[in-house]
Amino acid sequence: MNSEKMISCVVVDDELSSQNVIKHFIAKTDILKLQYACFNASEANTYLKLNPGVELLFLDINMPNQSGLEFYKSLQYPPKVIFTTAYPQYAVEGFEVNATDYLLKPFSYDRFLDAVGKVIKALNKKGDYPDYIIINENKSLHKVLYKDILFVEAYGDYVKVHSISKTLVTNSTFKKFTSALPDFFLRVHKSFCINSNHLQQVKGNVIFINNHKIPIGQTYKNSIMEKLI
Repeated sequence: MNSEKMISCVVVDDELSSQNVIKHFIAKTDILKLQYACFNASEANTYLKLNPGVELLFLDINMPNQSGLEFYKSLQYPPKVIFTTAYPQYAVEGFEVNATDYLLKPFSYDRFLDAVGKVIKALNKKGDYPDYIIINENKSLHKVLYKDILFVEAYGDYVKVHSISKTLVTNSTFKKFTSALPDFFLRVHKSFCINSNHLQQVKGNVIFINNHKIPIGQTYKNSIMEKLI
């Protein structure tokens, strides 16, 4: 996926009310692009044959004529799938076909975002880093290019991500968040990690990035200087 690309998705559900919920959640999520919504496996199969670039299915399991599980198993080149159903007994079989996630109706937008986050990680499992990160702030997903991030700051049980255009606050441990960053990010303090490409000046125990002053922790100073010299 390139930096401008959204995840193309299809909704397959025989209940209009369930379709509408998922379509509403997709519309609220910037990284997703709804391509098609239909009521049964036959319609979905026809659409997928004509549009092989679909990356994600929101697929109901209990449908007439052909279940979502049977339909998914029949696909030669299946996209990622998030199964949606009101019946928890299907969960094990759903994961046996390598479903990315399984949403039990009715599900919240937070739970929906969690499932989408798993899809993003699955699509980005490559040898190289993708050039962006998806940040969950206030029940909304934001796509931020790594190159635009200035620095990351620990903020209690949250992390502040300072980018060129905005600051986002997301629920994560500092260690977990920074461990997923590319190697041009440098830990400079127990509470700060900088994008070394934006570093402008080091003066004493302070790093200058744009109009920000970032403290250097004593235990990090030698390793920072080794990397920058």
